[in-house]
Amino acid sequence: MVWTPLHAKIHRTIRSRHLFERNQRLLVAVSGGQDSLCLIKLILDLQSKWGWYLGIAHCDHRWRSDSEANAHHVENLAKTWGISFYLETANKPINSEAAARDWRYQALSAIAQANNYQYIVTGHTASDRAETLLYNLIRGTGADGLQALTWQRPLTTGIMLVRPLLEITRSQTEQFCQEFKLPIWEDSTNQDLQYARNRIRQELIPYLQVNFNPQVESALAQTAELLQAEVEYLEKAAQELRDGALGVRHEEDSLTLLPLRLNRRVLQKAPLALQRRVMRQVLQQILTDAPSFEHIEKLTALIIAPNRSQTDPFPGGAIAQVEGDWICLK
Repeated sequence: MVWTPLHAKIHRTIRSRHLFERNQRLLVAVSGGQDSLCLIKLILDLQSKWGWYLGIAHCDHRWRSDSEANAHHVENLAKTWGISFYLETANKPINSEAAARDWRYQALSAIAQANNYQYIVTGHTASDRAETLLYNLIRGTGADGLQALTWQRPLTTGIMLVRPLLEITRSQTEQFCQEFKLPIWEDSTNQDLQYARNRIRQELIPYLQVNFNPQVESALAQTAELLQAEVEYLEKAAQELRDGALGVRHEEDSLTLLPLRLNRRVLQKAPLALQRRVMRQVLQQILTDAPSFEHIEKLTALIIAPNRSQTDPFPGGAIAQVEGDWICLK
């Protein structure tokens, strides 16, 4: 086996970030594109050092005429490498990026649960991280959206989603695939400029590279990495502040639904950043969709509003009203 600097980098990353333990069962999501082929090759080559049991999962969205052939291509690679292969095919073509992502994670989770895999591993790169940061920035978001893709997060009970390539750019995965002559399956939808992410990838990032910073992908990915740690800290601090404002003594008590009361005196001592996060956490409990900036602001405004002030109804009908030292949601 040829041991490249990329092998060494990923080996160090997995160890230093504690992404996997030894002798675990890893389900690797492989589309057949360059990023996922780079990922599976690296994981395969590291397998002897870690003692992992590997499986390959492929999700066929049925939105391309060659999607079935693509699935067969990945299955043949799995057979060549002697790895268990799992295929999930959509019942009908999925035509939106968000719907496809949701379906894909549900499908991967189902395969992992049915076959006792503890980890689902995807080939997201620093380039994906940079694109996601830009995509969310353009749509309007706070630090949570800008932190973009994280190294790991729980998908369902007992199953962790892990992204080991977040410090590797797409140009590096392409070079790696060429070096090892890995048979890349080109996805024609990646060239379709009707998708905003493709326009960011094909037009915006090259423009930024030429006119502002040749290393813009790595710079944006680094920004996301810094924000991730800050978001984790702020979320924890906000949860403690929220529990204090709710008078919560046990963690399970903080899941109380309506009606609920927040102590304004507790909240008034906190910085605005934490006040907003508390209100967002509260609204996430009572709204079916993610709270908007406007929802958070009108609830935050009640922290210093005159007595008897109230909001207009939130989606679903809940109203917040000031009653002395308390903000009451009912």
